[in-house]
Amino acid sequence: MKTIHILLTAAFIAMGACAAKAQIPVVNPQIPASVIFAGQKTNLDRADMYERYDRELTALAYTHGNVLLTIKRANKYFPMMAPILKQYGVPLDLMYLACIESYLNPRAYSGAKAAGLWQFIPSAAKQYGLEVNEFVDERYHPAKATAAACKYLKSMKAKFGNWESAAAAYNGGGGRISRELETQGATSAYDLYLTDETSRYMFRLLAMKEIMENPAKYGFRLNANQLYYPVECRTVKVTGPVEDWPAWARQQGTNYSTLRELNPWIRAKSLPNKTGKTYEVLVPKPGAMMRSAQQKNVYNPKWTAKQ
Repeated sequence: MKTIHILLTAAFIAMGACAAKAQIPVVNPQIPASVIFAGQKTNLDRADMYERYDRELTALAYTHGNVLLTIKRANKYFPMMAPILKQYGVPLDLMYLACIESYLNPRAYSGAKAAGLWQFIPSAAKQYGLEVNEFVDERYHPAKATAAACKYLKSMKAKFGNWESAAAAYNGGGGRISRELETQGATSAYDLYLTDETSRYMFRLLAMKEIMENPAKYGFRLNANQLYYPVECRTVKVTGPVEDWPAWARQQGTNYSTLRELNPWIRAKSLPNKTGKTYEVLVPKPGAMMRSAQQKNVYNPKWTAKQ
């Protein structure tokens, strides 16, 4: 044992010496003079604006695992989300809000009981038309939750007149942002003194956009085969109760695990559906779950660009 200990110690010392010689640099990202978000140019010359942006860009640039996963998932979810934002007249840059909310994990759930890609709490979800109960939770429905988020953001934009305040309201609440704009005599959330979380939120949004639109610039290297892709599905309409979702899935040529993966809004193994509501259930087409059979379409060519 003593001999092994000596050998291991020598190995660790050698590894440390190699690392010291290599001197891998920790590079601070370059901060631009201004950024554009939702079609609006924002100047970062003001010291507090510069520092807030620098904080978030630096943090995200070195949060490698979560950012990599977000880019991979974006290739799967952005093609679904973008047409919905366009339909509601919401700038596509607001898709990055879902990225900072959940890292695009459709099953994300927070300690504040917020759920899904867009992290709705139950009360807000119901207010914007999402069903939330023990059998169905549409906060986990990627398309319906995206539509609900668009409704909220568009209402906040109409209220405040700019998208940065709408984004701040998504985190801090419309009532709070409205009061602070009035009491502080400001017209933009950029100029408000807010809680640290909400103050950081808009700049985290700007930083996420920057990294996801220029990942190679920050050291993120992916190839097309490493991205995630939408699963080609057929839609089955369910208008009555389902006594056993696992049995229903087998009848459709799939299994319960895949059914829940593609329809995370299903929250139990049965569906009473006493009102006869129509639910659209996604079922994979034959072979569609196999990555080797998927179309390798890349939503943003910069995600796989090499620099």
